[in-house]
Amino acid sequence: MAIFSSTVFLSAFLLFLVQPLISKYILPWFGGAPAVWSSAMLFFQTLLLAGYSYSHGLAARLPLRVQGRVHLGLLGLSLVVFLLCSFIWQTPITPGAEWQPRPEDDPIVRILTVLAVSVGLPYLTLTTTGPLLQAWFSRVWPGRSPYRLYALSNVGSLLALVCYPVLIEPLFTVRVQAMLWSAGYLLFVLNCGYLARRLMRLPRQVDHPSLQSIERPAAEGGGSLKHWPLWLGLSACASLLLLATTNQMTQDIAAIPFLWVLPLTLYLLSFILCFAGSRWYSRGYVYGLLVLSLLYCWVLIARATLHIIVQLAVHALLLFCVCMVCHGEMVRLRPPPEHLTAFYLIISLGGALGSVFVNLIAPLIFNNFWELPLGLVLCWLLLLAVLGVDRSLFRRRRRGLPPNWAMAATLAAVITVSLLYVQTYNRRTLYTHRNFYGVLWVAERPIAGTGDSVYELAHGAIMHGAQYTSGTHRREPISYYRAESGGGLALRHSRRDADGLRVGVLGLGIGTLAAYGQPGDIFRFYEINPAVIRLAEGEGGYFSYLADSPAHVEIVSGDGRLAMARELETEGPQHYDVLVLDAFSGDAVPVHLLTRESFALYLNHLAPDGVLVVNISNRHLDLRPVVARLAAHFGLHAALVESPGDGRVFVNSTWVLATRNKAFLEQPEVARYCLPLVEDTRIRLWTDDYSNLFQILYW
Repeated sequence: MAIFSSTVFLSAFLLFLVQPLISKYILPWFGGAPAVWSSAMLFFQTLLLAGYSYSHGLAARLPLRVQGRVHLGLLGLSLVVFLLCSFIWQTPITPGAEWQPRPEDDPIVRILTVLAVSVGLPYLTLTTTGPLLQAWFSRVWPGRSPYRLYALSNVGSLLALVCYPVLIEPLFTVRVQAMLWSAGYLLFVLNCGYLARRLMRLPRQVDHPSLQSIERPAAEGGGSLKHWPLWLGLSACASLLLLATTNQMTQDIAAIPFLWVLPLTLYLLSFILCFAGSRWYSRGYVYGLLVLSLLYCWVLIARATLHIIVQLAVHALLLFCVCMVCHGEMVRLRPPPEHLTAFYLIISLGGALGSVFVNLIAPLIFNNFWELPLGLVLCWLLLLAVLGVDRSLFRRRRRGLPPNWAMAATLAAVITVSLLYVQTYNRRTLYTHRNFYGVLWVAERPIAGTGDSVYELAHGAIMHGAQYTSGTHRREPISYYRAESGGGLALRHSRRDADGLRVGVLGLGIGTLAAYGQPGDIFRFYEINPAVIRLAEGEGGYFSYLADSPAHVEIVSGDGRLAMARELETEGPQHYDVLVLDAFSGDAVPVHLLTRESFALYLNHLAPDGVLVVNISNRHLDLRPVVARLAAHFGLHAALVESPGDGRVFVNSTWVLATRNKAFLEQPEVARYCLPLVEDTRIRLWTDDYSNLFQILYW
């Protein structure tokens, strides 16, 4: 029993530990986009389905001793590949720079490819362990419940997710994390291989009993195989809402392991509680689902005015209640142990279908993240379907459930508010586009008290640039980029030589900064989102800053940090007189662009007396201490520039100017707008291996 328990626990721990580990490793390769995690989850859930299919086929068709031999072969193959990779890369699971994406690559396909090459076979082997060992356990000890091993595997998974952001990520570099994980995987292979060898030595009378003849405890399983459509639907609904909630959280703050792990932890916690016994799930959770559904409607209506913590709390609690209801009802309908591998196979298929919908189907049929309200409506419909199937509930007079009218009213409220929100969004937008990097939309806004109007580009809920629709002001830089902003000051007052200014900008937006260009200047924009590039270059006729600029404009497609690293290797330093960092997705912070390693790269490309300009405008996060620590670390002179809005065409913006050239900041034209940038020693220097967004939240 102990060897079964330890192997199941270790496999689950490693299975969920590698998910944030490898996702964090490849995150900078794809611009820090929130969709990196959901794409990774598509890979992980698809492999989970493959592993459960393997386990089901093995357990249902082969004698125990043959199962042991086949599984030992899979373990051996994964070990050989694992060891070969350790000679090619720094660690067996962290691929080298040759696997980084090229600008023309489809990001989802590239992520799936990189994950398959790096952790594919070890991850597949780990996914087979839980259901297969439970099937072996129920064959060897037919009178004992294997579902306790499932609960133990969920505890291992939950422990891995909790430990990663709290202990592992802050204490160890990614390379050390990968080495520790690799050591754990070798231990798992030895344990599982030992079990497979033991199985091969079983006597023949134990080897051939039919699964259907195993005696089932009376309390084990209340459903049958005819309920598989409900297992599939409930599992798919929970998976869909897991990824939809994670997307919502990460697009507003940042794509970081904590915000990946929090929803997944709640998802797994619901599994643990529901499979631990009937005492943990009651239909009283439907009351919580009812209340939180109404709170979600409130968040939709008042989103722009609510603190991000309130929004996160509502989304997290709603996800937990949905998962408790979906998983709780699924467990009520679970089959007896002889069908457990089929049960897990259907669950994993549902999880994969939810992930496929969010990653591959929703971007094709939706112009925004509408899968979150859709998933909530689906949850209510599935709950009503389950209640229709579970006739025993009516014999108990619906004990523990809200009245019919309350459930119907809540479902109607969710549908009505969601449809009104979608209708309002579609009515106000002139252009909308959803891709791997998020949702872009363009709207026209009249300026109060004038006959003018502006086109605005937004990413998610955040405006990223605006331009007058026509007239003499069309070439005027507005929104965050007025003449007195940090970007405006640097571009207007940096010393021009005979060759003009050489300017680099990470983040294109609508190209507003090109309005400061003069003949002879070179403006080089780095932009990862092809839809942004098309809009800035004039698609739709909304924006013309690039076309109107007298400077020579260049656009480099792809992640700015990776592109600049390649340029440093192949072309040498770019010697920028001004380098602007303005790459935000929604209100999410590109953490990989605000680290010690990234700043070292920027300074390599900056001219000796050049100016590094950082746009740190953010509704939720105070980035001043982060940039102050980075500036102090590199010995830069730094100043804060706060540019107020006017309620019409200019918006509040906050910038940091950092330079080796103190004389630039002392120019009267610049100094009058500068404030001291105070270093806070309580804020630890951000690196590629460490960042702490919650320490800088506006509470």
